[in-house]
Amino acid sequence: MRYKLFGRSGLRVSELCLGTMTFGEEWGWGADQKESRRIFDAFVEAGGNFFDTANRYTEGTSERYLGDCIQSDRERYVVATKYTLHTRRDEVNSNGNHRKNMVQALDASLRRLGTDYIDVYWLHAWDFTTPEDEVMRALDDMVRAGKIMYIGISDTPAWIVARCNTLAELRGWTQFVGLQIEYSLIQRTPERDLLPMAQAFDMAVTPWAVLGGGVLTGKYGSRGDRAGRLGEESKRLSDHNLGIARTVVDVAAEIGCKPAHVAINWVRRRPGLMIPLIGARTAAQLQDNLAALEHQLSDEHMQRLDDVSRIEMGFPHDFLSGDNIRDVLFGGTWPLIDNHRQSV
Repeated sequence: MRYKLFGRSGLRVSELCLGTMTFGEEWGWGADQKESRRIFDAFVEAGGNFFDTANRYTEGTSERYLGDCIQSDRERYVVATKYTLHTRRDEVNSNGNHRKNMVQALDASLRRLGTDYIDVYWLHAWDFTTPEDEVMRALDDMVRAGKIMYIGISDTPAWIVARCNTLAELRGWTQFVGLQIEYSLIQRTPERDLLPMAQAFDMAVTPWAVLGGGVLTGKYGSRGDRAGRLGEESKRLSDHNLGIARTVVDVAAEIGCKPAHVAINWVRRRPGLMIPLIGARTAAQLQDNLAALEHQLSDEHMQRLDDVSRIEMGFPHDFLSGDNIRDVLFGGTWPLIDNHRQSV
């Protein structure tokens, strides 16, 4: 295990982050307390120090189990949790991005985790009701109070993140140094705006669903495997995505590893500061995913995977990258310029 600086900060985190949504059985799947501890210990033994949870995961059990695990050596671990999602259903102020919910959610997370501070506190999802300056000032107050070390933002449009960080910079408040998003070989739309934005602000990216909800493990081999599946799972099992999965399986066979290792390593090698989230329901599953660190993708493999999963960038990206507009913009000098700011 190697370590990375967490975006525009000096915080050192392991190159993989353990997601602990599986800690607890309240949602009908997941690990009991003993197995959660085995998962935690296996990750630490491999050199991992970065853990991700949220106030809503398994109705708070995820935080409680993780809190029990970190007690023996709290300073060693980088603990990230989140707020926004509701804690009391039908209670209008027990959810959202606003200051009141932030303060009460943070205090509850601190109690469940059994700690005095959170290393990375994520805004979980943008609610489109709270002003950006309220969010950034409230988060800065929590940092100044010593309850939070660093802040990040998840599942939010790029223009809002950019506005928040610019506002914070101008007013001397704490800025987001982490971005959490869905990103994988079957979900590359963040390349349009979110990932270039993250690079511009020097933000660490912690992608979730890097295995595409299981599609990229190769366990779905044909259209028949979609029978009876509904909603998001069915959408992921499109012909296009299954075609990408077949390429992943082929590359894995050539390397001598599992398809999941290929999917994880493709994300790890993408431009920017990528720290994939991995999760498991058993310690054995975690060990299987950690084995991705033992394998490498060649440039040729990366190119094949890029080609089969490529998306249309859309306007204005395709327009601005066209030969005609570049000729008008640069007067024929574009090929002479080495542009280190080239977007993803």
